[in-house]
Formats: sequence, structure tokens, C-alpha cells
Amino acid sequence: MSGDARKTAEGLSYLTGFGNEHASEAVPGALPEGRNSPQRAPLGLYAEQLSGTAFTEPRAHNRRSWLYRIRPSAAHPAFTRTGNGAIRTAPFTETVPDPNRLRWNPLPEPPAGTDFLAGLWTLGGNGDAAQRTGMAVHLYRADASMERVFSDADGELLIVPELGGLLLHTEFGRLHAEPGDVALIPRGVRFRVELLDESARGYVCENYGAPFQLPDLGPIGANGLANARDFRAPVAAYEDVAGPVEVVNKFCGNLWTATYDHSPLDVVAWHGNHVPYVYDMRRFNVIGTISYDHPDPSIFTVLTSPSDTPGLAGVDFVVFAPRWLVGEDTFRPPYFHRNVMSEYMGLIEGAYDAKAEGFVPGGGSLHNMMSAHGPDRETFDRASAAELRPQKVDDGLAFMFETRWPVTLTPHAAGATHLQQRYDDVWQGLERHFRAR
Repeated sequence: MSGDARKTAEGLSYLTGFGNEHASEAVPGALPEGRNSPQRAPLGLYAEQLSGTAFTEPRAHNRRSWLYRIRPSAAHPAFTRTGNGAIRTAPFTETVPDPNRLRWNPLPEPPAGTDFLAGLWTLGGNGDAAQRTGMAVHLYRADASMERVFSDADGELLIVPELGGLLLHTEFGRLHAEPGDVALIPRGVRFRVELLDESARGYVCENYGAPFQLPDLGPIGANGLANARDFRAPVAAYEDVAGPVEVVNKFCGNLWTATYDHSPLDVVAWHGNHVPYVYDMRRFNVIGTISYDHPDPSIFTVLTSPSDTPGLAGVDFVVFAPRWLVGEDTFRPPYFHRNVMSEYMGLIEGAYDAKAEGFVPGGGSLHNMMSAHGPDRETFDRASAAELRPQKVDDGLAFMFETRWPVTLTPHAAGATHLQQRYDDVWQGLERHFRAR
């Protein structure tokens, strides 16, 4: 993409504050005053509500936005089935859950002309999309901008770019997401992905369950972790375009397509809290120890999708951002552990402090429920002998999708050529040091 396109993306205006009731209009006077659905909406627009939760959910959890658009969403032809490509959806039943530790290299290069949607590749997931429980892990590789428009009725999409910038054209306006950012597209919101570089690569968490929210801070107090004000929502921008536009809808695991006679990204004004966002992960306010040991990785949670069990998330989004390590008499890398939660980890840049090699940007690892994992032998040996001075960890950016259920692989992920065959070897050679007193 040209420098002019990137300059345009970088010049976008945003509203800030996660979960806030925002309002924005691309044309003055497009937002009605005092009423959501007046008898005649301003400027000849149509009033339409987009509900991301049930009408009667508690106010604190309710997600909805009012859209004032050139044509109502109802004005479209019938959808017909189209191919799913490498996209798969829960329930995942083609393979059995695998207790082994697994790690993948980055996705291979895509065929020329692959856009974001065609480049989506499902690794696996859990739950049931039709029952609105669970999640899926996808990766993407693209070398072309989307001409079509996409929406996901099955869940919200958390997009984590690793290579190449993205300009997300949404019903609410435009969002600019670079590696180091994470973009949230709510359930049912239509969008198109424009590449800002020759190619793009990254990760996607599809959350079928309750919408992502900021975690409660508990004893931490009022401040820390991800600040609500650092989340950027788009300012209204619309497309008044006539002509054929393909619109693809993901519904209960399958892709459906229809050809509209106009762009559905025609919202002139909007207000509400069912809104797309972008967040710079480097803004995460890391909380850590100033004495000994270090907290559990839950302290790195950016967003959480709560379940029916308090404290047990359907899926958490966790980031290992730059931070200081100062613990005394402490093994500073992530400790050896087994976890009731299942962990998919990806790397945006640099290196991860628990792995010496093999875990590379664009790749990922899966440690399913109760699988034993932790630092590899080289990292253990180095950390056990290190002089414990204050240390700044700023040479990498990693993240994790953590979920309450095991992640079942798709057949193409289980048999992928870029699946590392000897991942277990990183823990070989951890010697016996025990000495009875």
C-alpha cells in the first residue's frame, strides 16, 4: 500500500474509552436529539438498532448501538451458501482433543490474491457456536485487500496483527491496526480489511461467548492493567456507493454470500457501546512483584469473556508486555506449571522469555488443559544461574488466548506441514539435581 494510504490511516480520529456510550456523526445533524428512533430520522436516514446482547441483560453488560444509515440493513437479497475455505467452527468433532504440547511455525505464504477472509485458517477451538459458548483460534495470511464485506454472526473477532498494518473499514468508521495493536470487531458488525503493506499475517480469536470486557481489578484497586481510555473507537465515516458489493456472512459455522446493490458500510451517525476498538498492547500497565516470586499470568489479562462461573473465563486475552523484573531470590521466567485452563500463545515480535529458540513471530504453541510446560532447558539453566539485578524485559511482545475448555484441533492443523514435530525436545536434558540431605 502506498505511503499516502498509510498517512491517511494514521490521520484517523478516534473516540476513547472501552465500553463507553459513544456518539459520532460524519455529517452535522445526523444524530437525532433526545430520541433513538424518531418518526423521521434526520437527513432522510434510517434508524436501526444493532444488539450484541439480549435486550434484558443487566445494564452493566448490555451491548447495543443505534445506527443512522442511508439504507436499512434489511434491504438485501437472499444469502446463498459459499465455500468455507480453511475456516472451521465449533463444535470441533473431526479430531479428538490432544494432551500433547504442540507448536507451529508461521503459516506458509498464501496464493497470490488472497484477502483477509480467504486467508483465515482455523487451528481449533471448543464449545458450540450455535449455543454461544467457547472460542476458536484462527490465523490469517493475506497479500490483497478485501473488495468484499464480511460479518460474523457467530462471535466477536479479536484480530492480532503480527506482520503488516491493517485499515479496518467498519460500519462505525475506520480503525488502523499495526503489529503491537489488537482490534476488536463485535459480533455482527460488517467490515472490510485493507492491507497497508504488501502482505499481512496475524492471529484471530473468535469469541462465541459473552462479549469481552475489562477484568475486575479486585485488590489491585482502581488503576492498572489495561486502561479503558486507551481503547480507540472509530469516528463515523460512511460509504455512499452504488453498484454490486459482495457481502459474506458467517452463520453457525458456514459462510453465506449475497450481492448487494450498495455498500452496507453506509452508517452516517451512530451512538452506543456495541462498538469496534483498537488497543495498543504496549500501553498495558503491567502489575508485578516488588519483593519475591511473581504473580500468576492472570495478572496480564487485557480482556476477559466471563462465563456462568465467577472467575472462570470462557476466554481471556493476555499480553506479555514490556516490564521490569526485580524479584529477589526468584526464578524470573514463567514457572513450570500445569493449568486447568488451556493456553494458545503467539508471538508478535522478538523473543519470549521462557523459550530460547523455536518459538518465532507468527508461530504459536498450544498447551491444553493440564499439559505440563514451562521454560526450556536452556532458559532454565540460564535463569537459575543469573545474577538477580533489576532487568528490563522489552525485547519481545507475546500474547495468549486462555480458555476454560481444551482446544480441539482441526484436521488441517493436526496435519500441517508447519507443525513442529519435535517440540517435546526443548525439555529434554533437564537434569536430575536432587541431593538428599
